[in-house]
Amino acid sequence: MAERHEVVLYTRKECHLCEVVKESLERLRERAEFCLRVVDIDADEETRRLYNEEVPVVFINGRKAFKYRMDEQEFLRKLGR
Repeated sequence: MAERHEVVLYTRKECHLCEVVKESLERLRERAEFCLRVVDIDADEETRRLYNEEVPVVFINGRKAFKYRMDEQEFLRKLGR
């Protein structure tokens, strides 16, 4: 059985780049197995403080993998595909 990767997208409302990255991740779910969790940074003061200037931010298995933009091929490579 393939390893199940955890992907976290830190985002916020009315963020165009966030929507682009979220759409890419949804598309990639058809090609790779991973659990996606989307976190609105504005829902928590500490999270907003950490990522306010970086959204969208993508973490793979607890490690920051992308900020601002995400390359789909690089994402798959980081998953080991």
